[in-house]
Amino acid sequence: MDATNETFTRLLPWTAPEGKPCVLRTDNSGGFLSRVADSVERELIEMGAGLLEHAPAILDNGKASPEELRFLGRRLAEALRDTLRVAESRGGRLLPPADFGEDDGDEGAARGSDGPGGRRT
Repeated sequence: MDATNETFTRLLPWTAPEGKPCVLRTDNSGGFLSRVADSVERELIEMGAGLLEHAPAILDNGKASPEELRFLGRRLAEALRDTLRVAESRGGRLLPPADFGEDDGDEGAARGSDGPGGRRT
């Protein structure tokens, strides 16, 4: 297949209302929906970083209520889930080491382009 006609499958940083993954199949990584997904990914990472920055103040406060601690735990879990989804999506879009001109041995299997995060078809 000609490289200019390759299509890519990208895991998007949001899910469908029923919780199923959303995937974009495109031949243009700079298209409108890809740019929206990039923006959402940046926002999710920034929100998670901000939450992590403020977490010690609550955790170190001996007066934090169980409700406050549960709320923080839920928000941290959500931030971790979102960040892992972004990592999966971005990792799936990496080229395998052979495409870089180097073979890193076993590392290539973990960084390959197979999988729902960014499979080339």
